[in-house]
Amino acid sequence: MPTDSHAGHTIRQVDPGWMDTMTTIVQASGKRVLDIGCGEGIYAQAWAQLGATVLGLDRSAEALAQAIQRCTGIANVTFRQGDALATGLSANSADIVFERALIHHVDDVRACMAEAYRLLTPGGVYIVQDRTQADVQVAGSPEHLRGYVFERFPRLLRVELPRRPGSDVVQQLLWAVGFGQVHQRTLWETSAVYPTFAQLAEDVQQRQGWWSILQELSDAEVADLIAFIRQRIPTHGSIVNRDRWTIWWAIK
Repeated sequence: MPTDSHAGHTIRQVDPGWMDTMTTIVQASGKRVLDIGCGEGIYAQAWAQLGATVLGLDRSAEALAQAIQRCTGIANVTFRQGDALATGLSANSADIVFERALIHHVDDVRACMAEAYRLLTPGGVYIVQDRTQADVQVAGSPEHLRGYVFERFPRLLRVELPRRPGSDVVQQLLWAVGFGQVHQRTLWETSAVYPTFAQLAEDVQQRQGWWSILQELSDAEVADLIAFIRQRIPTHGSIVNRDRWTIWWAIK
């Protein structure tokens, strides 16, 4: 089950494997979850399904508008605009702080983590999900399509790798801001399911979301990449794209 969609062809809901993983990390039912960098609200909705009361926070008014629309009618989910480094929320106001695909975007990861620490109640859990340099460099396969991007255009690694955190660095920062019991695991998460190759090609051509790094390529190079992928995967039936993520969680 896919987590996201950018060409309108995939089912927009969280991978059940992600849900299962979260239940092994924390008991969400009855807890207050702060989803920082919530985007379009996909994971805020999932936390609500796990029984939490959720506040989604994001800098983007456009993303929040989509999140509000997605979660219309869900009583235990609200959203507000704010910055991950200075949320303006009260200290000790969340039982769980969740940040997915966020830390590689912020300028000061330590400040981001320190704000999460401030927001958590004693004993609260901070969950960070992102892709490390090792995750990015997993080889392409028929179920890991983005690996083909770097196989075909290795120069894009010079764009991607510098912004990706190292596992050791993340753990050291978590300890530095005061967290204890730091844990780590990897997760293969389905990002999209394309009913046909043509729909995959359309998503690639749009260069948004999962494929935004392709903005570094020319139109001709994107067309070349699509042909490259076509040669390496079955083009009949649905196409599943999965990515490997690293999850860290720590206790205040």
